[in-house]
Amino acid sequence: MAGAAWLSREALSRAELVSPRASAIVYDRNGAFLTQIGERMLDRATNAARVDYGYWPLKTVPQKIAHATLALEDRRFYAHPGVDIRALLRAAWRNLMLRGRREGASTIAMQVARMQGERPRSFGKKLMQAATALAIVARHGHEATLAHYLRLAPYGLNGHGAAYAARFYFDRPVEDLSWAQAALLAAIPQSPGRMNITRESGLKLAAARARYALARLEEEGALDGAQTALARAELDHMRPLDAKRRPEALHLALRYEALAREGLALPVSDGDQRINATIDMEVEREVLHLARRYLSNFRNRGARQVAVMVVERGTNAVIADVGSSDYRDPQAGAFDFTRVRRSPGSTLKPFIYALAFERGALKTTDLLNDIPEGASGVSNADGLYLGPLTPRQALANSRNVPATNLLRRVGLEANFNFLRDLGLHDLETPAESFGISMAIGALPTRLEDVMRAYAALADDGLMRELAFTRGEARRARRRVLSVDSARLITSMLADPQARLPSFPRYGPLEYPFAVAVKTGTSQAYRDAWTVAFSHKFIVGVWIGRGDAGAMRAMTGVSSAARLAHAVFAKLHGATPGDIAPETFAPPPGRVAIDLCRAGDGECAQTLREWVRPAEAREAEARSAMPHSGAPGASQAPTGASDAGLEQLQEHGASLVIATPEHNTHIWRNPEQPERFNRLALKLAPTSADAQIVWTIDGEPFVTAQADETVFWPMTPGAHRIQARLALAPVASRAVKIVIE
Repeated sequence: MAGAAWLSREALSRAELVSPRASAIVYDRNGAFLTQIGERMLDRATNAARVDYGYWPLKTVPQKIAHATLALEDRRFYAHPGVDIRALLRAAWRNLMLRGRREGASTIAMQVARMQGERPRSFGKKLMQAATALAIVARHGHEATLAHYLRLAPYGLNGHGAAYAARFYFDRPVEDLSWAQAALLAAIPQSPGRMNITRESGLKLAAARARYALARLEEEGALDGAQTALARAELDHMRPLDAKRRPEALHLALRYEALAREGLALPVSDGDQRINATIDMEVEREVLHLARRYLSNFRNRGARQVAVMVVERGTNAVIADVGSSDYRDPQAGAFDFTRVRRSPGSTLKPFIYALAFERGALKTTDLLNDIPEGASGVSNADGLYLGPLTPRQALANSRNVPATNLLRRVGLEANFNFLRDLGLHDLETPAESFGISMAIGALPTRLEDVMRAYAALADDGLMRELAFTRGEARRARRRVLSVDSARLITSMLADPQARLPSFPRYGPLEYPFAVAVKTGTSQAYRDAWTVAFSHKFIVGVWIGRGDAGAMRAMTGVSSAARLAHAVFAKLHGATPGDIAPETFAPPPGRVAIDLCRAGDGECAQTLREWVRPAEAREAEARSAMPHSGAPGASQAPTGASDAGLEQLQEHGASLVIATPEHNTHIWRNPEQPERFNRLALKLAPTSADAQIVWTIDGEPFVTAQADETVFWPMTPGAHRIQARLALAPVASRAVKIVIE
């Protein structure tokens, strides 16, 4: 009696229905298998770790597979309390009298007890299993016990549960299985390893057992003759099922595993553990193929790895995510470079300009100096200086000096906080630790963060998270830029004329359809970037090395931009010669005017610029006045009053250099400090308050006011000095001097 009491108490303590957490299967946006996310388990038989899948809960017991399972595993399931005494006696007699394979007498309830607890290795444990089975049925009833069995039962390839198996093998809900499919699945738990239905031999064994189940069901009246014949015919024509293979993009599978474990990739429902991804596996494979092909072309210049992301514009749905050329590549292939912080080069410059427009510190008609003076040691990547430039030219040409000076003007702290608000970094260090160099690559960031920020730029300043699953709950969109600033920056990045002369026409930055594009190159060519967006997609490309080593002259425009161009051509289905007359939406409330290109004294070329109506009226008034040079030079220089500019234009080329005089011969004093060997440059007095560009030997030196004296560090040789109005065709007579 004491033993029975102890056994009853132990059995009742084990009578709860427990199962591992349900695992998920990830499908792409078109329903193609992407990966499945398993649970690491300890195999009680071998004490070795393994990964199991499945364990999907059932809202109700699916009748077809339930009937087939009971026909094979426990025909008297509803007639006994959890242990079938008749089956035990029959099995004992046959095992005693007959040789060969031993017959078991485990019921559905006993198998549930076994799958939840220790595998019986002794008579005592077998007795405990039987007692637990009785307790399970007594506490939960037959229906719940059967449903739990169908959740725990093994169906091959480390998968468990009928609902999971129906989706994995046949890609349909378990309730929608045919009689043949249900019988085939019901056959597998007897020997999951041998009955692998993705192989010919395993399918043959499982089909034979399924036919036996169908015969029993017909005998019991669950099936009529026509249904049985149809099910047998389906089994006869069945071929080994396709084995679900994870794609090459292992980084993508690992990303979804991480998202699922963090609760950011949610299944359809509790009973349907599918995760519907935004990824398009066909696009993923094509992008991976292009990435590998272009990387192979750049390997001789030191490139070793590549990362590419493609995002659907407007929804921020990620449709391709290539973390490296190959996870198994010994050249740091196991790193997912979409999530590794690297120097972004010049890819953050658009946001420096955007903040300046937001703060009112910059207008589209302003001039930004691209000259050595005042650059704080910062130089341009090509070692050249283009003189005064409009914001459109400075950004499109990706000039470092104007960007760093603009960042200083708006403020280090303001820019640092703005870039943090865009999600480009989460650092708590002082902005001064990066200084003005954060505009040209000193602030490390990740490709996925850059993609999110550019998506906000493309979405008229509204920021939302990147989406990796369909229908997922995301934080509400928030405004990070005004529509005006976002569209201004977009128009600048999409203007091929404004990129001259740094980036020639018809290169990898130009497309047969509207594309806003920005490249970036980090110090010593360690990273090459391109981020671009069209009306449909946003594409980001990074090329570099896992060891952060230098490449050989690998710029963003010469490498990453070429790959991005190929990706866009594939996405849009573009062919050579295609021209699409599409453009991006203009900034609201602005009008377009033509401005002389900065640096073009004769105004032979103009740039289209978006200005506010008041600015347009002022420009039209100025362009209507007579002046020397071609008509249409309609830009007012920064700092020049309208009255001052009009006075100069009314008098034609009225700029006169007062100092130095023409044909002057000057000797430098070698004994005095270099800072004193400077030559004063000054115009003759004028009542006009205009902005002047001083040029030395045809190269811009500095921009100053008409009444301002500037100082030029003298260098030996013959020189030609001239002053001209900024962005207007008015220039002084050239003064020639000789320095010794």
